[in-house]
Order: sequence, then C-alpha cells, then structure tokens
Amino acid sequence: MKVLIVSDNHGQAEVLRQIKARHQGEVDLFIHCGDSELPSSSEEMKGFYGVRGNCDFDDDYPQQLTKEIGNHRLFATHGHLYQVKSSLLPIKYAAEEENANIACFGHSHIAGVEYLDGILFINPGSIELPRMTRNKTYAILDAKDACYFVHYYNEKGEKLSSHTFEK
Repeated sequence: MKVLIVSDNHGQAEVLRQIKARHQGEVDLFIHCGDSELPSSSEEMKGFYGVRGNCDFDDDYPQQLTKEIGNHRLFATHGHLYQVKSSLLPIKYAAEEENANIACFGHSHIAGVEYLDGILFINPGSIELPRMTRNKTYAILDAKDACYFVHYYNEKGEKLSSHTFEK
C-alpha cells in the first residue's frame, strides 16, 4: 500500500498538478492535509482526499477524514484543531478514537514522522512554505507486512530522506 501525503501548498496549484502527474499509477491514495487554499472541486484537487485547514474557506472540505486501506486505517486532519505545534497527544487521542494506526496532518509546515504506541504520525511538511528547512516537501508512505517506510521528496520529486519503522 502506498499513500502520497501533501499539505500546505497555500494556493500554489501547479505544484499539485506536477506531484499528481509524477506519482499517478504509483500510489494507491492521494491525501491532502489542508491549507490548499483551492476549491475542493478544482482540477488540482481532483484525486486528492483533502481536509480543511485554517486557511481554507471551502466548506466542502471535512475537518477530518478516515480511510481504510488494506489492513490500515488512516486518519487525516490539518492539525490546527489538535495543537500539533506543541504536542502529538491531542491528535493521538483523535486517531485512537477513529481506531487509526496512521495519522497524517500538516499545519506546522515542519516535516516529521514518528511511531508512537502503535500509531504512525506523518507530517509531510509544506510544499510551499517550509519551516526549519529550505526544502519544500511531501511524503510517500509505503506500508509493507511488518514495516512502514516513509520517504520525503522535494517539489521536484527528488528523494530527500527515508525512515523505516517496524510495526
């Protein structure tokens, strides 16, 4: 199972078109963790399961979503409603309430991944306005039998880093 996760493009539509075209047919699911600042009906957002960020004004985006993918349950939200800039605890509780073993979020613009108490937390960073790095990033999760592999890419599709977690 492969999932592409992106967040915080803040109105930059072309980068979403490029990412989608680059990985079409390679990934099983496209997730957008909010602050696209694009209408949910826009061509760029077609194919993405997106959530509403604090800079999104389209009411058609849900605040959160849960997707079943194989033996995995993925919870996605923007993160601003769960204080992700200070702690993973509120989003951990939300993921547990949804029986999710993967939690994806944005908001902080800081790429990061952590495996805690059976839940994989993925922040893809920002594809437009990164913090604590110059790299504009998105992530691809590759879930295998006993491992999670999380790969970070820049906006040009160049791999920046990879992380492995045993379930």
